[in-house]
Amino acid sequence: MRIISLLPSTTEIIYALRKGDELVGRSHECDFPAEVVGLPACTKPKFETDGISYEIHQRLKALLQEGLSVYRVEEEQIAALDPDLIITQDHCKMCATSVDEVKKAVQSRLGDDVTIMSVSPSDLSSVVDSIRKIARAIDAKEAAKQLTAQMKSQLQAIQQKVEKLRRPKILGIEWMEPLMAAGNWVPELMQLAGGKPLGAQAGVHSSTLEWQDIRRLDPDIITIMPCGYSIDKTLQEIGYLRSQKDWSTLRAVQNKQVFVLDGNQYFNRPGPRLVDSTQILGEVIHPSVFRNSETHPGWINLFHHTSPSTIF
Repeated sequence: MRIISLLPSTTEIIYALRKGDELVGRSHECDFPAEVVGLPACTKPKFETDGISYEIHQRLKALLQEGLSVYRVEEEQIAALDPDLIITQDHCKMCATSVDEVKKAVQSRLGDDVTIMSVSPSDLSSVVDSIRKIARAIDAKEAAKQLTAQMKSQLQAIQQKVEKLRRPKILGIEWMEPLMAAGNWVPELMQLAGGKPLGAQAGVHSSTLEWQDIRRLDPDIITIMPCGYSIDKTLQEIGYLRSQKDWSTLRAVQNKQVFVLDGNQYFNRPGPRLVDSTQILGEVIHPSVFRNSETHPGWINLFHHTSPSTIF
């Protein structure tokens, strides 16, 4: 089978199902595992991706208000690759190419010769469902059974370690300007890792917050995981949060419990590495239980980071 995956998460799922050798194309954002970068990219953004979170949000908003899609489908590239299956999503117009855009782009060139599949997980249960759905389409049902069983076992092991521990209040910030609380599967991961999530609900899109909401919630722990942002990119914008009124009076700030997480590689990708995301949260929320000499590289404590951009 010849497969094109237009989502980083589905690309990771395909490799985890041991079908990576059948991938012939990817999205411009697919970068894990490393070998996938060598495949031709079949999408690209219609907006300038450089700039701060406010500028990026405004560019995306302007495109959507005009009824335009956010990403461009490379019709010529897809036609040349002659796929049997294209996998995309209909969960979020800002996250990746939508199924409608893919259909419009390939219908005239490939017609009914290609199957277009859409996945739209919004919580852990639907992440598992998407793995099984993809597995059925690419003849990998046994591999899916093993993968989902392994994920379940690993998540249960994390959960069991925190069952009798105190649950600190934790806020996940998924976007900085405007402020948004991380929803979808993230609140479930926080619960599994022994925290009490604030500001968003499991299975519901990330919600907009006002600064006074954060002051009112006054979390014990703040995690900053902007969608599509690496740790370094988040650090470049951390001044926006630090400049907010009463930032220094927040309980999490006073107790040095503010963490920057790699949203791009972990929390924003609903696939097998959500297990890593839960491990990261465990290390953040309950260090005495989860941290050791080899802590996960997907997080830093903002106060322990020595970059000039994060000096308080």
